[in-house]
Amino acid sequence: MTMDDYLIRATAADDAVRAFAATTRGVAEEARRIHNLSPVATAALGRTLTAAAMMGLTMKNDSDLMTITFDCDGPIGGITVTGDSRGRVKGYVNNPGVMLPPSAEGKLDVGGAVGGGILRVIRDTGLKEPYVGEVSIFTGEIAEDLTAYFAESEQTPSVVGLGVLMNHDNTVREAGGFIIQLMPDTPEEVIAALENNLSRISSVTGLLREGFTPEAILERVLEGLDPVIRDKQKAEYYCQCSRSRVTRSLLAVGRHEIEEMIREGKTVTLSCGFCGAAYDFTVEDLKVLLEAAGQ
Repeated sequence: MTMDDYLIRATAADDAVRAFAATTRGVAEEARRIHNLSPVATAALGRTLTAAAMMGLTMKNDSDLMTITFDCDGPIGGITVTGDSRGRVKGYVNNPGVMLPPSAEGKLDVGGAVGGGILRVIRDTGLKEPYVGEVSIFTGEIAEDLTAYFAESEQTPSVVGLGVLMNHDNTVREAGGFIIQLMPDTPEEVIAALENNLSRISSVTGLLREGFTPEAILERVLEGLDPVIRDKQKAEYYCQCSRSRVTRSLLAVGRHEIEEMIREGKTVTLSCGFCGAAYDFTVEDLKVLLEAAGQ
């Protein structure tokens, strides 16, 4: 299987450790292009998209859907990302043009852009009610917040590493990351080995800059723990919006609002927040909608 953006799922230490790794440059660059994102917004959304792609591999059914939201008070205004079990993700930030000076370490200040608030993970697996887990935003740097989410909400000790590396022209040079999770009763010596391996990694962007593939990332993180790759999946920025979906959203605003649009006598254009696709509805279209819906 050859692909540019992809995810791998692995186990190690006789299944005591579950691990995921990803390379997502194309996903992050597509998001940047669609939404005309600033560098810091690209880093924030790119990290979240990467995490969602890996987390999606834990879902079992094609129809399962996961949503990650950062309901935050920083200047980015909020982050929304959805992903499925097939490595398909999409997302947006509320303020795509947010600009901030570099952090004290000279890096893109994602934490400053996000600020504080609530991180929510919603898993819709077809049950009557979706599972919703939430935690307070810890640092705003995305990876640390998801690490806290796994520990607090899912009671799964985890380490999340995410990175987006930009070119001088503000396009995406590299993006990717990893998630390492401990299963119940993981032996202490395995935990010690993992901690030692992780202590020798300065940053995910450092690994990406050196050209590490997902396989190489997990070899470094799981060194000495006999990792076994279980699955490989393409990752892509994918939006399934359609005119029929947008039509349903338009009907949901109600009869009064649609009649007001008709009275204004102008074509209404609705755009998808995830991919930017625009759908035009003429006055005649709106009349037909109301008639067909029996409103």
